[in-house]
Amino acid sequence: MALAASRREETGLGARGGRIETLSCAIAAACRATLMLAALLLGWLAVGLAPASAQLFQSTAPQAILIDVATGSVLYEHNADELVPPASLAKLMTAELLFNAIHEGRLTLDSEITISEHAWRTGGAPSRSSTMFAALGSRIKISDIIPGIVVLSGNDACIAVAEAMAGDEATFGRIMTERARKLGLAKSTFTNPTGLPDPGMKVTMREIAELSEHLIKAYPEFYPYFGMKDFTWNKIKQSNRNPLLGMDIGADGLKTGETDDSGFALAGSAVQDGRRLIVAISGLKTARDRAGEARKLLEWGFRSFESRTLFEANTPIADVKVFGGASFSVPVVAASPVRALVPRGSADTITAKVVYHGPLAAPVKAGTVVGKLEVMRGKMLAVSVPVQVMQDVPIGPLHERALQAIWEWAGDYIRSKLPKRFT
Repeated sequence: MALAASRREETGLGARGGRIETLSCAIAAACRATLMLAALLLGWLAVGLAPASAQLFQSTAPQAILIDVATGSVLYEHNADELVPPASLAKLMTAELLFNAIHEGRLTLDSEITISEHAWRTGGAPSRSSTMFAALGSRIKISDIIPGIVVLSGNDACIAVAEAMAGDEATFGRIMTERARKLGLAKSTFTNPTGLPDPGMKVTMREIAELSEHLIKAYPEFYPYFGMKDFTWNKIKQSNRNPLLGMDIGADGLKTGETDDSGFALAGSAVQDGRRLIVAISGLKTARDRAGEARKLLEWGFRSFESRTLFEANTPIADVKVFGGASFSVPVVAASPVRALVPRGSADTITAKVVYHGPLAAPVKAGTVVGKLEVMRGKMLAVSVPVQVMQDVPIGPLHERALQAIWEWAGDYIRSKLPKRFT
């Protein structure tokens, strides 16, 4: 069933100036009830959010997020957008750049990297930090450098990669941040490949979770490295620092981190019954606290939620306005089914809205992405997916375009005369 439409003017621009139109409705969490329209005439007509559901779980982690990969649903979050030091979680971005270089053919698994004196002294045995114990001046294949980074958290391995790919750590740090922006990580900033303390390096747990999801999806051939229980180099066997791998919860990666500034942090993923969850937490006081909170979050997520389909693929979600077209509106759809995870047995209401820049200017071509569908559970954004135009809208006859212009002008004029509380 299509989502009932209403509109909001945010920018106050003219008819073709790109207002943000918002189409909203309330959806029963069980998806049995009809989609409901709640609007204010000529005003802010997004549906008022339903009262937040009773919090089913509270983590002691100062920053935390739990997401379901298949649906994109956020199951739990607390200070997930707060900028914090990443510690060794920064190595996830180092690994991403290394994997990407192999994908693009700039490196191979047989390529060798030299351990410089800087890499050895700053991140190797003399540093007394996490290290793969690479020998000074040794040349190591990428196939061994990867577990040195993701299993052993070797600072020497990370620095050697940075020097090989960018010349020095600072330049590599800038490349890390540039790559983060290309991946859609808008807040996180990296300054070195190791995560060793630097006041300019900050990340959010939401973006660490998003980066983790990217690593899992984009590099399935490399992701198994994160699940290795141990790795031996230079005749020294070390265990993977990820405590989730030793628990019987389906965990298969990713990374831990810890500094005085960050506290104990972790990005982890687990699969049960075909469902993959990703957890990212930071700021815990002890390694035991970190392991316990990560496990509790994952177990709660698997136990307490079920998937519901809100909209089928290519099924009309809402009609968005078109200016100058053969029709006044056009349906928008999602390219794949829109699903969300909701608490089992819950009667809570969730809300949805389509947000787009409009009215759309004709002609409009079918398949053009014009906005996004946002599904809220209480005050939390549960799912956000792009929506696209369902069918072509050609330019309309001159008399219809003139009529639309008159209606747009009249609407703008009336809104400009209304008290602010109505606009």
